[in-house]
Amino acid sequence: MMGESTAIMLGDGAEFDRVREIAAALGDRAGPLGDDTAAIPPGTGTLVVSTDVSVEGVHFRRDWLTCEEIGWRATVAALSDLAAAAAIPAGLVVALTVPTDATPDDTIAVMRGVGDAARVSGTKVLGGDLSSGPAWSLAVTVFGHSARLMSRRGALPGDGVWVTGWLGGAHAALRDWTAGREPEPTLREMFAKPLPRLAVARWLAERGATSMIDLSDGFAGDARHLAAASDVRLEIDIGALPLGAGVAEAAAACGADAALDAAAGGEDYELLVTLPADFAAQDACRLATGVPLTRIGTVVRGHGSAVLRDGVAVNVRSFRHPV
Repeated sequence: MMGESTAIMLGDGAEFDRVREIAAALGDRAGPLGDDTAAIPPGTGTLVVSTDVSVEGVHFRRDWLTCEEIGWRATVAALSDLAAAAAIPAGLVVALTVPTDATPDDTIAVMRGVGDAARVSGTKVLGGDLSSGPAWSLAVTVFGHSARLMSRRGALPGDGVWVTGWLGGAHAALRDWTAGREPEPTLREMFAKPLPRLAVARWLAERGATSMIDLSDGFAGDARHLAAASDVRLEIDIGALPLGAGVAEAAAACGADAALDAAAGGEDYELLVTLPADFAAQDACRLATGVPLTRIGTVVRGHGSAVLRDGVAVNVRSFRHPV
């Protein structure tokens, strides 16, 4: 485990020195540490857990992100799964693999980013593991409690299809980096510092949401996952997708279709939600949570999902895991 928050009692050795430094850097962002197990604080409802792994060269590159951003982004990716369950976070643990060319300061900075993401989400780092390897890897396991457990199952014909926040920013930043360009600051922020939609997820669950999934693998792909789990068909109006600031301009600059890019691109960490047909409280949602909510389609009988432009289906490719 990664030690007690500021006064961890461990034996001698370089590894334990690093653990003590990490614990000191986390400060009150860490819970009571130092044992080989972590105690999960109790909460109301169902205990839920999720693990998400971020690997250098697959999910990020060091020439794109600072060490703090690497830790932040990996942690939010895991916390976003808790959001899709409408859960309140109860803590997290991190299995951190550090490359041999990293400095001690790099390791502490990555964990500082983890702690910052935990703090903004109202939770703490409860422990983890520290190892060395050929590249950075963060396996972040999150724990939470859900009073009204949400899943990708439960959408019903007649429900509206809604999405939180804005889409396309992470994809636009990634396209710039891979083309050798530095993204505009707003787009870079969307990739490097996403926010888990924890509060809005619970707000929607309390108001009758029927299903929910976070948008990590791309809007179109995750829509298909939700449709398959619920055994329904989603009909999506691509023109209704809410684009992040600067997304349309970035797409136009390289001759791309902004809406198609937003539908295909992943790692926005927004929520795709189905709600009863009579739901019309999007203004109240934004007022209560600070997050906009946009209706983008309808659930119908059938299978799969269709992304439509002026009523005509368009083909959208999304990320598929190689394993």
